Amino acid sequence: MVKESGCPTTRGDGRLRGMDVDLVPWSAAALGLLRQINTPEMRRWVGGPESEPALLARHRRYLAMPEEGVGCMFAVLLDQETVGSIHYHRRDWQGEQVYETGWNVLPPHQGRGIALAAGTALIAVVREAAQRPGAPGALHAFPSVGNAASNALCDRLGFTLRGACDFEYPRGSGRLMRSNDWRLGLADQGISAG
Repeated sequence: MVKESGCPTTRGDGRLRGMDVDLVPWSAAALGLLRQINTPEMRRWVGGPESEPALLARHRRYLAMPEEGVGCMFAVLLDQETVGSIHYHRRDWQGEQVYETGWNVLPPHQGRGIALAAGTALIAVVREAAQRPGAPGALHAFPSVGNAASNALCDRLGFTLRGACDFEYPRGSGRLMRSNDWRLGLADQGISAG
């Protein structure tokens, strides 16, 4: 497996109607953001809030991702305010090494195009990572079939819907959720949030 190098900080790579959307590598301070995300409203499509021990374990995994060479977790900032998270990491999917992504935008900031801008910036980061020898050539997202907003975002970002699937989440839990499998070839063009 080819390891990812450190997580880059993007500055203004995601544009939102003249505002800068930045991706900042996950840090110890991001635990507060993770707690804001761990609510019934924010986690309704992925099985509900996690226990505190599970949340702390998730936070440790996010911090370790770059060192382990599997991907990067980012806090999403809009004009220097933390408004969500987005990530990518390697995984095996149907016999192939791929990158997987997922995102969260906090409720007061939803519906403003932040996820589109953050997704556009993340795709640029993943395309750069995919240039390394042996790196996966595709990025997948697996939103719940019922999550209309995330499925629409995948479409706007240029992903192709491959169909519904049973997807284990969290990985290693044995719990399956009905998801859509969206795929973006990393040589594909995608869209611009500008």
